[in-house]
Amino acid sequence: MDELVRQIREAPGGAVFLAWTPDHPRLRLPEEIAGLEEPLETARHRHSEEDWAAANQRVRVLAVVFAAAAAWTFLAGFFLAGHHGVRGFSLLARCGFQAMLKSPYLGLFLLGFVIFGFIPWYQARKCRAELTRRTAADDRAMVPVLRFESWLELQSAPVTRIILGLLTAVWLAQWWADRALFLAHDSVMSAGLVKPLYLDGQRWRLFTAPMLHGGLVHFLMNAAALLYLGKRMETLARWPHLPMVFLFAACVGGEASVRFIAAPSVGASGGLMGWLGFLIVFETLHGKLVPRSARRRLVAGVLLTALIGVLGYRFIDNAAHLGGLLAGFAYAFIVFPKSTSPARPGMTLTDRAAGIMALAVMAIATAAAILKIVAL
Repeated sequence: MDELVRQIREAPGGAVFLAWTPDHPRLRLPEEIAGLEEPLETARHRHSEEDWAAANQRVRVLAVVFAAAAAWTFLAGFFLAGHHGVRGFSLLARCGFQAMLKSPYLGLFLLGFVIFGFIPWYQARKCRAELTRRTAADDRAMVPVLRFESWLELQSAPVTRIILGLLTAVWLAQWWADRALFLAHDSVMSAGLVKPLYLDGQRWRLFTAPMLHGGLVHFLMNAAALLYLGKRMETLARWPHLPMVFLFAACVGGEASVRFIAAPSVGASGGLMGWLGFLIVFETLHGKLVPRSARRRLVAGVLLTALIGVLGYRFIDNAAHLGGLLAGFAYAFIVFPKSTSPARPGMTLTDRAAGIMALAVMAIATAAAILKIVAL
């Protein structure tokens, strides 16, 4: 017990995940073991302060980078206008501000600052504030959520990894063809959802475009969302629905994009938003399967995606996001009835056959995308 207390107090990043004591036959959460309340509280405060300090440092660095990029863009517009004969400080300054507003790179810097700087800082601040008013009753109420998250963490998700592998293969082909990490272009034109070409008869682009990404940051963000949502969905709803929902939502999102967005579109976001919408409805219909507070993260994911979509409207296909989300909602409502059982739904032979066919379509789309890219 002394060693367990020491590990909880000193282990970095909350390394004590599960613990065993002689008075219980199974591993348990540290929060379920009597006598660990004080070291857990100490560890929480220490981790919270560490996260807060790291978030402050990160937001300061990103703020300096963004400010430098903004200043560089302003000065470039300022001096370029002067080079073209514009006179007067106010007119030159206006040209500098217009250059800032029109710069795609500055918009990407702002989006990166919000995603990787401000949002983690806000979460660390919120967690720090919640710890100051946390009670023993709050700790007891969190145990079911922690048990669920711990159980989910221990599950395997092979189909999720297969889908990530398909996306990774296409991204590597894009990197090889474009020789660019952050802004893909030629590969997007070759296999992305280029609207005039799609409307001219190249319908296959509706399937290849979700396998491509616009750059490394785009790919990594989608990969992180895929691992979280995919594992959760594969574990709770079973694997066949993973590729089926992805394809359905990606196609619906792609069609929405064709109707509302003129620029070429790429990315798995439509399919991933379908997974998110599916999980919100599925977990609501299976209320005994998932703790209510654990479902709030999914709703927060929708709100966060909407915020990012507003900030990055020039770079983000909000039509595909919304179309995919609504498709996921509809799929879950149609396929799964409401249940009061705490058990996960089973799989039928039809589910498996449809899942295999959907996964095969994704594999074919991957191969087609790679062939189109390497043929540049």
